[in-house]
Amino acid sequence: MKSKFKADLSKEKQLTPLLDHYYQKHLKHYCFERVSNFYKQLRGIDLILKDNRSKKQFFVDEKAQLDYINESLPTFAFELFYHKNGAQKQGWLFDITKKTQFYALVTGIYSDEDAVFTSCSITFVNREKLILRLDEIGLTKKRLERIIYKNLDMHGKLNLEQLHPKSEGYLFFSTKNKAEKPVNLVLKLDYLIRIGVAKKLF
Repeated sequence: MKSKFKADLSKEKQLTPLLDHYYQKHLKHYCFERVSNFYKQLRGIDLILKDNRSKKQFFVDEKAQLDYINESLPTFAFELFYHKNGAQKQGWLFDITKKTQFYALVTGIYSDEDAVFTSCSITFVNREKLILRLDEIGLTKKRLERIIYKNLDMHGKLNLEQLHPKSEGYLFFSTKNKAEKPVNLVLKLDYLIRIGVAKKLF
């Protein structure tokens, strides 16, 4: 099982012009700055949005479904844990070293020819609101850690009593098909919008 990290980085770069086009077209009251500083990117900042009216800045982490080109999934996977060098590491959702305020979830990515992306959907998720909402329904970081540790050898979908698996979400363990062995909280995009933590860009 090889890590696809470098291939994904290359695809992300190819996707950037399309994302920038959508931001310019649909974020009427904002200007944005792409972050090239490696250490800022490591801290979960790909983009800095600036509100032209209030002058406030927002740190955005772009997350793209690059494994699913020419498909439109109704869900998005939020990383809780992954493996690196034989050790389990904290995933990006609850990682306190990340400065991310919003996730830009890029889904429904379409490509007519290799390395040329023609359309996609972008859903902005307020990270703090999402974590608070999970907290409210009993899915705290600690509770999720306990559930995961009890099921470390599992591969596949694990339903949670706090979420309806068909309309809200579930846990997914990728222990056999991915080098990083991620454990993800898979949530429906419609659910995120319905509970008021996300908005579609257009």
